[in-house]
Order: sequence, then structure tokens, then C-alpha cells
Amino acid sequence: MTATCSAPTEANEVPWTPRAQPAADLWQRYRHDASAGSAPEENLIHQYLPLVKTIVGRLAMSLPSHVDADDLHSAGLVGLLNAVRNFDSSAGASFETYARIRIRGTVFDELRKLDWVPRSVHGKARKIQCAVQEIERRHGRLPTDHEVARELNLPLAEYQRWLSDVRPATFVCLDAAQSSDTDDGATNYESVADPSAVSTEDGINRRELAEMIAARIQQLPEMQRKVLALYYFEDMRLREIAEAFGVTESRICQIHSQAILSIKAHLKRKDAFPS
Repeated sequence: MTATCSAPTEANEVPWTPRAQPAADLWQRYRHDASAGSAPEENLIHQYLPLVKTIVGRLAMSLPSHVDADDLHSAGLVGLLNAVRNFDSSAGASFETYARIRIRGTVFDELRKLDWVPRSVHGKARKIQCAVQEIERRHGRLPTDHEVARELNLPLAEYQRWLSDVRPATFVCLDAAQSSDTDDGATNYESVADPSAVSTEDGINRRELAEMIAARIQQLPEMQRKVLALYYFEDMRLREIAEAFGVTESRICQIHSQAILSIKAHLKRKDAFPS
């Protein structure tokens, strides 16, 4: 297969680890003084700066040269700051896991603002999404690759090339903030409202959206579910996922695109996601 996708492939990336200063001590001090701009807050930000560098560095290697890495780093810093200020240790997740989601979310939201994906790629993604939506409407189930290719009047090999081509358009879907109106916009991972908060229409809508995404993921083929889990929750690179399954990176790229476009088609059919 000749198609490739924009996937981070750095060979010598060193896994991120916090600095030597015990994080527990920093968090204890921050809980005693959580005011914006306080020394404890600045110390926590400094502690986790390498996490921003790792995430932005990983993404920057897959982006066109005209995308300014400094802009992405600045967005990542905003994500880290929001992560520190909004982290709730009682929720059960580690701060590193939570921070990765917030940092990637703000970086991807910045990419969305830059609109760095060519219009032709957006067009292909929309056509695939509409084809998936139409086949599911007719048959009441997820379509096969052959069915989507036939709906698009494409040979199967050409459809698979499309899947590789459109990955930039599907790259940000799960991580991008739902709204760019504020710096601390919640990602789709954080769409479930805090049960301790006052119930609002916005909170209900977010919860319903998160539930629809979760339900759709459960309907996906096992391979697609595994790829999404490893990429978004285990933070594995596509190359690493490909090695784990013994397939090519391009194939994992296609599976990822199929899964994301299937989720988008489902949400569009439910009028829960913009076209």
C-alpha cells in the first residue's frame, strides 16, 4: 500500500517522567495555596513542563512546516495550567493522565483554529462520513469496507487510500475542545457533568454526548475499539500499535480513520455533531 498518514514516528523519544522533586509534596503545598500565580502553582507548572514538550514534540513531527510549533507549545501550556487548576484527585485518575488529555485538547483546538487540513481532505472525510451514515440508515448496522467503497463508487484500494488521506481531518475529533470560545473548553473526554455540580442544560447535553460517543464505541468492531483505546487512553503511537498487532502503520491509520468517521456519522445522524 502506497498511502501513508501523518503519524508521529520519532524513534528516540524518551518516555516522559516527572522531575525529581516529589510531586506529592508539590500538590500538598498547592492545596494549601491554590491561588492563581502563587508559588505552589508555578512550581507545579514547572514540574510538568516536560509533559507539554513531549506531547507537542510528538505532534509537531506529523504536521506541515507552516504550523508554528511555538504556537502549539503555548496552547499546551494553557492546557497544563487548566489541568492543574481543575484536577480533582477524588475522581480516581492520575494527574498525568488528566493533564495529557487537557494538553492534547488545547493543542488540537489550536490546530482546528489554524485550519491546517486542506479542503480536499475535509471533502473526502465528509463523503466517507455521509456514505457510512447512508449505509447504516439502510441496513441498521455498521457498514463493511466493501460497502462504503461501493457507495462511493471507488475500488476498495482507492477507498483505503482515502482513509489514509483523511486522517488529518479525523486526528482531532476526540481530543479537540468542544468549543473554542474559552481557554478551558472541555474535551469530549470530559463531557460528563460533575454529579456534585448544579444540574444545567449544558451539563445534560454534555453528558448525553459523552454517553452517545461511549455507546457508539461499544458498537465498533473490536479492532477499532482497541486502536482507539491504545491511541487515546494508553498514549501509544500508531507505529507502536502497528507493531503490537503485526500490521503496517498505514493499516492502523486506516482503522483509526474508520472508527472516528463512524463515530462522527453516528453523532451527525443524531444531530449531536456539526458537519
